[in-house]
Amino acid sequence: MRTVLRSTGLLFAVALLTGCGIFTRDDGDLAPAELVEFTPTLEVERLWSTGTGRGVNRSRPNFRPYYEGGRLWVGDHRGQVTAVNAESGRVDRRFDTELELSAGPVVQDGLILLGTFDGRLVALDAQSGERRWAARLSSEVLSYPVLHDGVVIVRCIDGRVFGLNAEDGRRLWIHDRSVPLLTLRGTSDPLARAGQVFIGYDDGMVSGLRVADGSVLWEQRVSEPEGRTELERMSDIDGPMAIVGTELYVVTYRGRLAGMALESGRLLWVKDLSSHSGLSLRRTQLAASDRNDAVWLVDRRNGATLWRDEQLRRRQLTRPVFYGNQVVVVDMEGYMHFYDVDSGEFSARTRASRNPPSDAPLVVGNTLYLLDDDGTLSAWRAGPAN
Repeated sequence: MRTVLRSTGLLFAVALLTGCGIFTRDDGDLAPAELVEFTPTLEVERLWSTGTGRGVNRSRPNFRPYYEGGRLWVGDHRGQVTAVNAESGRVDRRFDTELELSAGPVVQDGLILLGTFDGRLVALDAQSGERRWAARLSSEVLSYPVLHDGVVIVRCIDGRVFGLNAEDGRRLWIHDRSVPLLTLRGTSDPLARAGQVFIGYDDGMVSGLRVADGSVLWEQRVSEPEGRTELERMSDIDGPMAIVGTELYVVTYRGRLAGMALESGRLLWVKDLSSHSGLSLRRTQLAASDRNDAVWLVDRRNGATLWRDEQLRRRQLTRPVFYGNQVVVVDMEGYMHFYDVDSGEFSARTRASRNPPSDAPLVVGNTLYLLDDDGTLSAWRAGPAN
C-alpha cells in the first residue's frame, strides 16, 4: 500500500524504499519482487463486480466496504454512498451526500456514520439517506467511528478522540493527546469492548478509555520512538488492532508487534515486527505484512513465528486476512495472493483488478470482497483446484 506522511497539518506523498510504485525492473533490489511460478492448489472464481462511484483521490480518504444486514456499504471521494447486495452485486441504494468524505461508511443501529475532510462526523438515516445529525470535531477524520453503548467514538488526525451521543450527535466527552511532528497519514480505528474503547496513537502508545465518560483507564507504550530524525522516530499505530478473550494485539510502524492485557495494558510479549497496515487474528494466529512486504504468521500466545514469506517484497501489500485455511493479501498491481496457513506456501493467485486495492479484502463467510482505488467492488470465492 502507499506510504504517505503527514506533517504539521500539510499532506504530502513521500517515496520511501518500501516502494510507492516509482521503481522499475531496472532498479534491481529496489524494484518490486517478480512474481514466482507455482502449481495452484486452489481455484479462485469471481462471483460479480460492480461500480460504486469514483473511488479515492490523491487525498487518500479511508474507504473500505462495510458489511451490514446482507449489504456492503461503500463511500467515494465525491460524497456518494452505495449499498450493494452482498449476494448478487446489485446496487440496492445510492445516496449523494454532497460531502467531502474522508472515512466511512459505518452502518449501525439504522445510522450511516461518515467522516469528512473538514472535521465533521455526519449521521444519515440508513433507509432514506436523510441527515439525522452532524457533529463538528477538531480536524479531519480518517479512522472509522465505532458505536458502543449508545456512544459514537471517533478519532481525528490531531490526536483528539470524541464521544458523541448516538441519538443527536451531542458531545459527551473529549480525550486529547498530542501527536508527533511527522506521522504516517492515517489513524487506527477505535476498538470497543465491554464498556471500554482502545485507541492506538501515532507515538506508539495505546490508551484504554471508559466509553461512558472518556476517562483514562490505562496507557501503555508499545514501542519507543528512536532515531535522530523525525522520519526515523515514527512509530505510528495505523492499522487495525485485534481483541480475543482478555488480550489486545497491536503492531506499530518501525516498531513492535505486541500482546497486551485488556484490563491493565500490561505487555504480555513483544516481537520486533514493523507494519503500518495492522494485523488480522484467527484463533491462536496473527497475520501481518511488514513494512518491507514480508508476510508473517505468528502465534498470538507468545509471539513465536510460525512462518514468514518474503517472495512479495516491495509489492505494497494490504494487511493479510484469514479466509478458511488461507491467508490472503493483495498487491499494488491488483494481484490477490493466497497462502496455505499450515505451510506458508502459495496456493493460488488471481488478478482481481488493474487498480491498486483501497484496503485489505473483507471476508464474510466463504466470500472475499475487494474494493479498488477506482471504486470497483468485486466478490470472490476459492475452492480446491480440479
